[in-house]
Amino acid sequence: METLGAFIRSQRKLANLSLRQLAELTSLSNPYLSQLERGMHQPSVRVLKLLSGALNVSAEMLLAEAGLIDPVPRRADAGPAGDGPGGDPRADPVEAAILGQGRLDDEQKAALLTVYHSMLRPQRDGRAGH
Repeated sequence: METLGAFIRSQRKLANLSLRQLAELTSLSNPYLSQLERGMHQPSVRVLKLLSGALNVSAEMLLAEAGLIDPVPRRADAGPAGDGPGGDPRADPVEAAILGQGRLDDEQKAALLTVYHSMLRPQRDGRAGH
């Protein structure tokens, strides 16, 4: 559970969110989120889905980090290249390149995907991204 908590914390920090901001985005309590990050609780699938939406990481990735499913490798040829936001995420050539990079471990891939996704989504609170 500690690795899941560390993963959630790293994704929250990469998204530049405080625990309080994440609590607001997910409707979960700040103390509960803190306990999750410290590995004191095993979150439910519902909580993992809330976190995936707020942190802009796939629910599949969080479920795999929680040990609830086996990681499903994505293939670069999973769909037509060039699908934009809203399309099949496995068809995104940038994601495929990151996921296919053998010199990166899973945590590094997740961090790169989070940064990439954060650049694609609109700013939540009106802050300038530059």
